Amino acid sequence: MVPAHGGRAAEPVYRPILAGRRGELEALAHLDDAAAPLLTPVLDVCVVDPSTVDILGRLPAGLLPSVDVSALPDAPESELVRWGVPLVPVVRLAESDRRLVAHGVAARAYAGRAVVRLRTGQDRAGPDATTTAVERVWRLARLVPEQCDLLVDAGDVCCPADVRLAEPRIRRLLDWARRHAWRSVTVAAGGMPPTLARLPTDEPVRLDRFDWQLWQRLADLGVGYGDYAVGSAAPGADAPGDRLPTLRYTADGAWWVYRWSRRGGRGDDRFADLCRTLVAAPHWPTAGAAFSWGDHEILRRARRGAGAGSASNWAAWSTSHHLAYVLGTLLRPDRGQRPGHWGAGQDAPERGRSGRPHRGGETRRAG
Repeated sequence: MVPAHGGRAAEPVYRPILAGRRGELEALAHLDDAAAPLLTPVLDVCVVDPSTVDILGRLPAGLLPSVDVSALPDAPESELVRWGVPLVPVVRLAESDRRLVAHGVAARAYAGRAVVRLRTGQDRAGPDATTTAVERVWRLARLVPEQCDLLVDAGDVCCPADVRLAEPRIRRLLDWARRHAWRSVTVAAGGMPPTLARLPTDEPVRLDRFDWQLWQRLADLGVGYGDYAVGSAAPGADAPGDRLPTLRYTADGAWWVYRWSRRGGRGDDRFADLCRTLVAAPHWPTAGAAFSWGDHEILRRARRGAGAGSASNWAAWSTSHHLAYVLGTLLRPDRGQRPGHWGAGQDAPERGRSGRPHRGGETRRAG
């Protein structure tokens, strides 16, 4: 099969980790042709649903998603090559031998590459043991490091203390990563709280994007940026929709969360009030509805041009705006070096050698 993104000129600059649900997939499906090649989303799939595979097949031509099926049973129906749509397999270190072989088949069938996902909270062996684990991945999947993108997943970072604890752990992992010739290296984290139920309603609430703060502290390493978009990285977190009409709206260094519970009138009227409040806020973009598909849909509701939609719609519109906002930020000229590549001042990753130790000294752990 021909890789879906073969020959594209643009290099991806953003790797969001998204739940493989309808709302998030709809946001991806509405990316424009210019933005699609600049994102390489990672989809966490928990259920094999024919509608999910159908939407994957309808994504923009320049978008090649990576799919993580580690939550699915290790059975033939979760073998990605059987889905019949272009994708990149996401590989975790603890996968079974059978699944690693299947991931290798999927990698060669579509893009000729895979994503190796290291979780800092769980994959915490020393550097030699981590090297042994990834060499097992390469051997069974029949891949080489140059065919693998490394995703360092810091998980949930929801406060300043989480950021301070995560930074040295990630730096140790990246010291180890320089021993190998990865295709690219990305650091991802999630800053959204696992539940919004305790937040005030009927007023916008500002939440710091601690995942963004963490990546800024690692900017000297020249790694790519990933996040969990408007979802939470915490296990068992609430879905990024709410029992109440909810939008999670990304701005500079923060999210503005709108949860509306006002009584009286129809549900469509309450959601229209929420959207009118949002479009009148200082963080509403100057481009307005042209900023993203999600912003277009929000403005339609503010003008009562459509109904309130569902939790899946709210997640889709929030995710659409977030993807456009983050991508625009990463592409700004003042961001300097394009993320996703080891910096000019860093040791280039090379298989079989250790990189220059950070902050004076060799580390003894890989996570």
